[in-house]
Amino acid sequence: MRTIRIPAAVLSALAIAMSALLQPAASIAADPMPDLIVNSDLLQHQWVVRDELLPATFCSVVEGGITPGVRRILRFSVQTPNIGNADINLGDPNAHVAANDGLYEFATCHNHFHFRHYTIDQLIDPATGRVWKTAKRGFCMIDTNPAPPSVGGNPPGPRVYKTCGRVGIAGNQGISVGWADEYIFLLGGQYFVLDGGDGQPVVPPGLYKIRVTVNPPFTAATGEACPHQDPQGFCHQLPESRYDNNVGEAFVMIADHPGRGGIGPLAGTPHASDNGGSEPLDGD
Repeated sequence: MRTIRIPAAVLSALAIAMSALLQPAASIAADPMPDLIVNSDLLQHQWVVRDELLPATFCSVVEGGITPGVRRILRFSVQTPNIGNADINLGDPNAHVAANDGLYEFATCHNHFHFRHYTIDQLIDPATGRVWKTAKRGFCMIDTNPAPPSVGGNPPGPRVYKTCGRVGIAGNQGISVGWADEYIFLLGGQYFVLDGGDGQPVVPPGLYKIRVTVNPPFTAATGEACPHQDPQGFCHQLPESRYDNNVGEAFVMIADHPGRGGIGPLAGTPHASDNGGSEPLDGD
């Protein structure tokens, strides 16, 4: 019988290749990717239930179909750190609109672009499962805060993404590694309407859960782009190394008579309408 001698270098290469094939998929080095999460700790510590004047001039009132006047609302802050090992780099929203890629849509009231499918904000009754939604629309994705060390990931480097842009004015949107985009509670639309003033059922007093999903899954409508897909086949606007850690939750107590001062960790803080009746636009 003829003996076939395989050079040692070839055997070594084959061994390396077989070792890589036998590794679990998660251990094989992958290309750098972003990874968005929701900071649940900040969500738990930045909310307030109160009675607040929502003027007819507020774009969030117009876009949300809200009856103007004093409304009972639940305001809350949302922070979405990038704990991955690559930036989310969107650049100028004007370029995306020109390319008609589905990332942005024009908001007539604000006269700027809104990011589509950035977060889904839900108020959930744990006892019944009933869900209330906000009319919040994402506006701008930039580096607003270094991600807190408690969320993990890489430490922040220099702040890169700083400008939202408007129609005809270039922006540079994204979230750097180790940074977060934060929508503070005072921003337009950063609230749930509790008294039925937006056409949804009244929210009775009790214990509820806020659930925020960043870069949420969606099913593309006819003609709508599906930029990225998860293993279950759902669409996402942004690429990520994983999509199973995109949800943050916090429990809140809704009282029957919170008053103007309100209840919750942010009770007694200023109202959006206290600044002369104008609504903050940054991040709206």
